[in-house]
Amino acid sequence: MYRLDPIDFGRRMAVEREIEKTEKVPLSNAIFDESSNFLIYTTLLGIKIVNLHTNKVARILGKVENTERFLRVSLYQGGGGGKRVRKLPGSASNAVDGREPLTDPTLICCAFKKHRFYLFSRREPEEAEDASKGRDVFNEKPPPEELLAVSDVGKAITTSLPDHVILHTSLGDMHIKLYPEECPKTVENFTTHCRNGYYDNLIFHRVIKGFMIQTGDPLGDGTGGQSIWGGEFEDEFHKSLRHDRPYTVSMANAGPNTNGSQFFITTVATPWLDNKHTVFGRVIKGMDVVQGIEKVKTDKNDKPYQDIKIINVTVPKL
Repeated sequence: MYRLDPIDFGRRMAVEREIEKTEKVPLSNAIFDESSNFLIYTTLLGIKIVNLHTNKVARILGKVENTERFLRVSLYQGGGGGKRVRKLPGSASNAVDGREPLTDPTLICCAFKKHRFYLFSRREPEEAEDASKGRDVFNEKPPPEELLAVSDVGKAITTSLPDHVILHTSLGDMHIKLYPEECPKTVENFTTHCRNGYYDNLIFHRVIKGFMIQTGDPLGDGTGGQSIWGGEFEDEFHKSLRHDRPYTVSMANAGPNTNGSQFFITTVATPWLDNKHTVFGRVIKGMDVVQGIEKVKTDKNDKPYQDIKIINVTVPKL
């Protein structure tokens, strides 16, 4: 039985709530394969393929693509030149008639708020030597706000943002390098909160050894916090900023584009978080403080028994 972990389920539910609030969202569709034995439709879990004869789910596609909510699908099973009936892989009639199934049926999909389409096939993607030339190619036209960031106006904004802060905690100081050019909105939100004293006296409410330490929630339980604009704001992923090393500073969220005030610092490389959480800084001094917080004893909810606080944050004057 396929199950989602609580964090993944929370992300997907956040997208569902956003879909419900958004006007003019394309309606999901359901299609049959050419044999009419299988029904294909999109769900929160992914794309389900249901065998209508057995009334069982034959396959779920897109389970690992948890940042995409697929909405509409179309199926290509081959050209129209032949009269042979083509069937999905696993169709019972394939085994009966002994004929070769279609070499590579392809499912074409689109997803919510994504400027691209997706192809699901039975072929394994080629392993590219250059990581930037792998399966995911980010070649769509940037939205207006990203174009602004690289314009003269955008550059003027980013140069006015700090590129480092000092986090003073009850266990010592952490010096954090920031990346205002790569993720200006995230750095603006973080440094403004720092200047305004938003993070003062907040605890590290979640500590997981061999993973990360998390803070930035005024409620202290992982459910609170908001951005300087009063709500949530969008992710800012950059190809040069990955969760490829410890001491990476990244935004915590409840799903795509749900950033507020909470952030975490990794204690190991966590590549599975790439393109799910916005990396906006690195700890460059005070790594021993991060390690000290990581080693404290915690309860079953990963909350330290003894409060470890951010005393205040020093933001240099520009």
